[in-house]
Amino acid sequence: MSLNLQDVQRVAKLARIAVSDDEAQAYQQQINGIFALVTAMQAVDTEGVAPMAHAQDVHQRLREDLVTEYNRRTVFQALAPQAAEGLYFVPQVID
Repeated sequence: MSLNLQDVQRVAKLARIAVSDDEAQAYQQQINGIFALVTAMQAVDTEGVAPMAHAQDVHQRLREDLVTEYNRRTVFQALAPQAAEGLYFVPQVID
């Protein structure tokens, strides 16, 4: 796949980016270079290669899933201007 100059100018117009003719030609070459690289990468045989989540073999250190804070809902409810049955009451802002 490759883009022609009109395609680059059309994309720039859709993105609402002002692009001169010289810039459009430079972008066309850069984008077509990226497309060529993607095409070359797709030609590589990856049969039997295991997918990787990271380029290095790293593992995330996990911690125990323990509760470190206690439930302070009643304390917070006592500070609220209006609260009842675990709910906060707020003034209506939309009619």
